[in-house]
Amino acid sequence: MSLNVHDIRKDFPVLDQEVHGKPFVYLDNGATTQKPQSVITAISDFYEKSNSNIHRGVHHLSDLATRAYEDARNKITTFINAQTSAEVIFTKGATESINLVAFSFGEKFIKEGDEIIVSEMEHHANIVPWQMLCERKNAKLVVLPMNDTGELLTSELPKLITARTKLLALTVVSNVIGTVNPVKEIIETAHKQGVKVLVDASQSIQHMKTDVQDLDCDFLVFSGHKIYASTGIGVLYGKEKLLEQMPPYQGGGDMIKTVSFTKTVYNELPFKFEAGTTDYVGAHSLHVAIDYLERIGLENIAAYESELQQYMREQLAQIPGITIYGNAEKNAAAVSFLLKGIHHYDTGMLLDKLGIAVRTGTHCCQPAMQHYGIDGTIRASACFYNTKEEIDSLVKGLQRIQRMFE
Repeated sequence: MSLNVHDIRKDFPVLDQEVHGKPFVYLDNGATTQKPQSVITAISDFYEKSNSNIHRGVHHLSDLATRAYEDARNKITTFINAQTSAEVIFTKGATESINLVAFSFGEKFIKEGDEIIVSEMEHHANIVPWQMLCERKNAKLVVLPMNDTGELLTSELPKLITARTKLLALTVVSNVIGTVNPVKEIIETAHKQGVKVLVDASQSIQHMKTDVQDLDCDFLVFSGHKIYASTGIGVLYGKEKLLEQMPPYQGGGDMIKTVSFTKTVYNELPFKFEAGTTDYVGAHSLHVAIDYLERIGLENIAAYESELQQYMREQLAQIPGITIYGNAEKNAAAVSFLLKGIHHYDTGMLLDKLGIAVRTGTHCCQPAMQHYGIDGTIRASACFYNTKEEIDSLVKGLQRIQRMFE
């Protein structure tokens, strides 16, 4: 099956508009993706026809909502190839998923003097929770560095791992420079030394196939809103044996079997980690979004996006006075750059006047910015509903901005 981007664009109503009188070009997919009509309709239909709290009611609507919620869990179990649905936990997003592991894994397994490794290119959400854990436990945060090309110095990893290293956390794809990391090889290196690994798939889950059993990761996280579903829903995958040993992250309804004033008995997996009313409508939207992607085909999406990102890098590189940050051998469709002598905020605001949406700033990756000695970049991030014509519009817009500043 070949990917017909012009037909696909018709599925995303938000793309069919003008901004400041110009055709809308959305190149901020790394921040959040737009939603296909099937997802929008599914959310509306759910609230109109079957809205009811899950796992608690014996009536018809509660049964419908509960089945939709658990169907979504089963869908994700298959999508990421988890061994069992008990390993799939719904959260608010990747950030909460990481915080859950940092608290629960940390409470059980991290002691004073232990070490946690993160990479230099991580999003703040995969740095700060580990710093907080280290402060609580008087543990140590260790950094796996990257080079100026934007590739992790994986040869340094065996030297960084010590007998006190308990966990390594890293991203599959950098949200700033688009680097695709050799995650499977890194996991193998860590596991040889008995180190557990958390993988942040927030920037990869929507672009390429994810198989947690093939990766052999101990934890994996992602956010629904980055894979064409609604906001407020996310996923934590964890190996069942590990999750069984970890204490609950939060207390409340649905995560218990029995409660008395003398003792509470916690629920079985995955409900032990799903306190309170979860975003069951969001979970359903994630199911529908994955169905949509599978109809198009992840292999088709990956092939088209690879072609698109190569075209974007080639066209941007031809602009005089541009600096592109990160040129790793393997890249996803995100490019960070600066125009000489022009602040990234100014560039972003002027592009907006031309109808072009990009992201400016540090992208929640200040350590990566510090590596390059800059205070921010412009990031253009594409996906399968973007076109080469939109990339051309971006390039022309940047050239026009350069002329304005001459």
